[in-house]
Amino acid sequence: MIEFRGVTKRFPDGTVAVDELDLVAEQGKITVFVGPSGCGKTTSVRMINRMVEPTSGELRVDGEDVLAGDPAELRRGIGYVIQQSGLFPHRTIVDNIATVPVLIGQGKRDGRRRAMELMETVGLDPSMAKRYPNQLSGGQQQRVGVARALAADPPVLLMDEPFSAVDPVVRESLQDELLRLQSDLGKTIVFVTHDIDEAIKLGDKVAVFRVGGKLAQYDEPGVLLSRPVDEFVDNFVGRDRGYRGLGFLTSDTIPIRELDTVALGDDAPGQGWYAVLDAERRPLGWFEGGTGGPVGEGDVVPGGSLYEVGSGSLRGALDAALSSPSGRGVAVDADGRVAGSISADDVLAALPDARRHDPAA
Repeated sequence: MIEFRGVTKRFPDGTVAVDELDLVAEQGKITVFVGPSGCGKTTSVRMINRMVEPTSGELRVDGEDVLAGDPAELRRGIGYVIQQSGLFPHRTIVDNIATVPVLIGQGKRDGRRRAMELMETVGLDPSMAKRYPNQLSGGQQQRVGVARALAADPPVLLMDEPFSAVDPVVRESLQDELLRLQSDLGKTIVFVTHDIDEAIKLGDKVAVFRVGGKLAQYDEPGVLLSRPVDEFVDNFVGRDRGYRGLGFLTSDTIPIRELDTVALGDDAPGQGWYAVLDAERRPLGWFEGGTGGPVGEGDVVPGGSLYEVGSGSLRGALDAALSSPSGRGVAVDADGRVAGSISADDVLAALPDARRHDPAA
């Protein structure tokens, strides 16, 4: 657990970067700091590992005052991931990851063994171990940065805009990987971003900062979207917050209806849209009937997103319906096999009931 109690950072020129911050980042959860440039979110995170010294107030990590001990000792228990990964360019990937274990007294062989394990943990092919950072893509470098931060198994992980320098597709993949890792490792993570969508996706709780280092609102993502405390938070969260808020409403009451299907090589059916399935009943895309002849791979139209029955949200269900060329979303089971279809009308009809059962509504 990380506790800010009236923490202020005032620089020598009089600039107040963080102003009387009161906040508790819960143990084993992801807390996201988000806000515009100059709002103090990075300064707040860097005070946790004493890269920046607080001017006043009290800051505790697992009950211990961060100012009471040796900064180097403090940092050995805190992983730190920054933008552009901060890797040593002259060291191989395995040696970059093994840096901290070796520094804290593990032998080089043990450090490298740990590094190889972590490469697999963060989704890196072990064959990359002897490459250098400039031989990896930006997304791969960020994975190395995460592995290095985890190498000493720290209970706390600080992440300062770690995914902001990569393209949107890679960024989404890294976000998903972080959520997967967190479900396995249960670290106490403080994550900094300027992107409210990233904050909403990753955070168990989200802290929105104003310019000048003032905390505007600190809440669970669903509450932040449904009940912003003032105009600043409302504007920062964005005009489409109602749609994004669907991501926190359960889709359990949406009816799963029948779906017309066809397999590759089958004779083309009559008019209308048909989901094209492989031999294991997994969807490949859509086919618009009425053209005659067998259904070939070249006839398959991309099918949009899929909705997994029993684990989705209203937002995921609605996106599946809206992204489908047929106007009906494909619902699949946990193994990816077709279970039926859903419509946007069914999603909207389920909305009032989902709101009634949502504690944030």
